Amino acid sequence: MKITKHMWPVLIVSAQFEADTDEGLRLRSLEEELTREQECSVYPSYSYGDAAEIFISRADLGAVVIDWDINIDDGDDKNTPEYLLDKIRRRNRNIPVFLLTERVAMNNIPTDVLGKINECLWKTAETPEFLAGRIETRLVEYVRSVFPAFFGEMVKYSEAYKYAWHTPGHMGGEGFLKSPAGVAMHKFYGENVFRSDLSISVPELGSLLDHSGVVGDAEKNSARVFGADNTFYVLNGTSNVNQIIWRSQLVRDDIAFVDRNCHKSLNYAMVITDAYPIYMVPRRNKRGIIGPCRLSEFSEESIKSKIKDNKLIPEELKQQSVRMSALTNSTYDGVCYNVINIKKQLQKSVDNLHFDEAWYAYARFHPMYKDHFGMADDDLNEHHPPIFCSQSTHKLLTAFSQASMLHVRNGSDVEIDRDELNESYMMHGSTSPQYSMIASLDVATKMMEDSGEVLMHDTIVEAVNLRKKVSMIASEMKEKDSWFFEMWQPENVLVGKDYKKFEDVPTDYLCTHQHPWVFSSADNWHGFEDMEDEYAMLDPIKLTFTTPGLRHDGSMEEEGIPASIVTDYLINHGIVCEKTDYYSFLMLNSIGTNKAKQGSLLAGLLKFKEVYDANETLDVVLPALAKDYPERYSGVGVKDHCNAIHSYYREHGLLDKMQAAFQVIPDQAMKPSEAYHAVVRKNVEYVELSEMKNRIPAVMVVPYPPGIPIIMGGEIMDDKAQPVFDYLMARQDFENVFPGYESDIHGVERVEREGKKFFRTMCLKK
Repeated sequence: MKITKHMWPVLIVSAQFEADTDEGLRLRSLEEELTREQECSVYPSYSYGDAAEIFISRADLGAVVIDWDINIDDGDDKNTPEYLLDKIRRRNRNIPVFLLTERVAMNNIPTDVLGKINECLWKTAETPEFLAGRIETRLVEYVRSVFPAFFGEMVKYSEAYKYAWHTPGHMGGEGFLKSPAGVAMHKFYGENVFRSDLSISVPELGSLLDHSGVVGDAEKNSARVFGADNTFYVLNGTSNVNQIIWRSQLVRDDIAFVDRNCHKSLNYAMVITDAYPIYMVPRRNKRGIIGPCRLSEFSEESIKSKIKDNKLIPEELKQQSVRMSALTNSTYDGVCYNVINIKKQLQKSVDNLHFDEAWYAYARFHPMYKDHFGMADDDLNEHHPPIFCSQSTHKLLTAFSQASMLHVRNGSDVEIDRDELNESYMMHGSTSPQYSMIASLDVATKMMEDSGEVLMHDTIVEAVNLRKKVSMIASEMKEKDSWFFEMWQPENVLVGKDYKKFEDVPTDYLCTHQHPWVFSSADNWHGFEDMEDEYAMLDPIKLTFTTPGLRHDGSMEEEGIPASIVTDYLINHGIVCEKTDYYSFLMLNSIGTNKAKQGSLLAGLLKFKEVYDANETLDVVLPALAKDYPERYSGVGVKDHCNAIHSYYREHGLLDKMQAAFQVIPDQAMKPSEAYHAVVRKNVEYVELSEMKNRIPAVMVVPYPPGIPIIMGGEIMDDKAQPVFDYLMARQDFENVFPGYESDIHGVERVEREGKKFFRTMCLKK
C-alpha cells in the first residue's frame, strides 16, 4: 500500500460549512476541489476549541486551514484562533497553516499570528481551484519532509516495485503466498512489511556495517539529536550494545568498576572481555527498592581501596587505572543520577565511563532531566574521559523491539576512533540487518527532533495526574477508615515557602520543576539513608505503586497485600505491569500511554479492592491459580490468601533476608570469565542448594525481584555469603508452601522429588 496525500487530511476550521451564504458556498467548493480534483481528504471542524482537541489527538494531518472570521463570543479563551495557532505551533513547527480571511480583515490580524502561519488565503479574491492547489502544494511538500533520511529512501525503494533476484527468499512477500500459513502471515502484516524487508544487496540504502549512505546519514542525525559525537544503530538489543562498548575498550586482565545493579548483559561483558570486576553497591530502602550507590563510592580513594582489598587481582596489576566504569541510569524504579557530579569523581581514576540508559533514552528531550543523563551538556568538567551510553530506543521511545542506539561522546583529551570502535561493532553485528528496524530508529529520532519536548511533557503531565489521582483516592479511603494503593513519591512538596500535600500541588508546577523529584536527606520520603544533596532524582514517568502491609520503616503490619497477587489479578483483566516486587509494582507511563489506559488501570485497582474487601474466593479472583492447585486454593478467600502469604513473609523474615543478601559481595575465587570457561570445558555439575556451602557457582544467580545478581559466577558460597544462602533457602521454602508462586531466578533450576521442589545451580566440580 502506497502512502498517498489522501492519508494526510486537511483540517478546515470554519463555522460556514453548512451556511446558506456566499462564504458557505465557496467553502463547500473548496472542499470539493480538494477531494475531487486534488485527491486530498478533508476533516472539518466547526470551532477553534474543537479543532485544537482534534489537532492534539491526530498527528496525521497534512495541513490546517483556519477561518479567521468565525464569530464566537462565548468568553472562552480556548475558542479563539490565537489559542488554536499556539497549540498547533507548540506541537508541530512545520505543518502548513493557512489563514482564510477577507482582504479587509488583514489589518486586524496580530503580527504574532502572521508569524505562525504559512499563507493567507483570501476568501473571495481567488478561485476555489487556485486555493485548493495552493493547499495541495504545501501539503505534498510537508509530507515529504516528514520522512527522515533512511525511512524515506526505504519507502521510495519499496514503492518502485522492482523484481528482486537477491535475498531474502520470500522476494518482497511473494514466497509467503505459496502456502496457507504464509498467506495467513501476509494477510496479518500486510504487504509493506515484506516489500521493505530488503537485502544488503540494495545499494540505495547504504551499509549498516560501514555506516555509509543513508544509513550513515541517519546515524549522524541521531548523534546530533541525542547529543553524541557518534551514534551507532544496533539491531540486537542493548544487551549487544553493552557487549560492543566493552569489547571495544577492554581486554584480558583489565579492571572494571561495575554497578552491582547492572543488567546481566554487562556481567556477560565481563565474561567476554576477561576483566577483573570490582563493584559499587547500590543502597536499598526498607521497601526493597533499589537506590543510588553512595557518591563516596566513586571517589578515587574508594576505588583504590576496593582494588587494594581485592584478593583476586594480582599485585602487579593493582596500579593500573580502571579501564571502564558501568552505572545503571536510570534504575528500574526510576532513580536517575546527577551525571555531572559523578563525572567529577570518576574522571579522576577511570579511563572510560559507561552509562547503561536502557530505560532512559528520552531524558535529553525535557528540562525535567537536566544534568541527569549521560549525554548531558557539561561545562563543569574540563577533563572528562570518553562517555558511552547504551539506550534501548525501543523500550520507552518508538523503535521496534531490539532496536537500540550506542552513543559516544569523546573525552576532553581522548577521542574515540570510530573505525576502531566499528571493529567491535562488526564483531557483534549481522551482515543481514532488518531494514524496518533501522527505519524505526530513524523515525524515533525524527519524532524526538520535531516534537520531543512536547511529547515528553505530555507524558510527564499524564504521569503526574495519575500519581495525584491515586494519592487523592488513597486520602479519601483513609478518611473512611479504609485502604487503597499508594505511590512511591514525595508526600509533601515545597512550593515557594510553604509545603503542600503532593496531590494539592498544581500539575504544571510538578511538571516544570525538578526539585520536587530530587532526593534529599532533609525529606526522607524515599527511604534511602545518608542521601547526598543534588545527587539523584525520581523519574516522574516511572510509577511505583505500593501495596498495604509494609511501613516506611520496613516493619510489617498485621495484614498486608503482596504485590504479586495484585499484578496477577490485573493480568487477568488485560493490564500488564513492568515489574513486581514484594510490596510494590512498577508501571511505565510512556509516550504511548493514554488516558484510557490510565482509567482502566484505576478501575482495575478499585475492582481488586472490592473483591479483596468482600474476600471473594480465588476461584473467581485468580481462577487459573485455583484450577492448577485446587486442593490448596479452591474456596480460599483472596483476603485470607493475601494475609497468609503476608504472614509467611513476616514470620520468616523474607524481606530482611533479601536486604541482607543484597548488601553482601561474596568472596571471589576466580574471574567471571574463568567460571564460564569451566562451563565450556564441562567442568561443572548441578548442585542442590542444601549442598552449596563452600561451592563455587559457575553462573550468576539473579532472583526476580529485584533482578540483581545475588552471587556471580566465580564467587564462593562461603560464610561471608551466608545471607545469600539464607535468602535462597527462604525462597525455596516459600515456593513449596505456596505452589504457583515460583519466582524467576536466572541461574537456578528446580527439581522435584516427592512433591517438593528444590533449587539447584551449576557449580564448578570439586
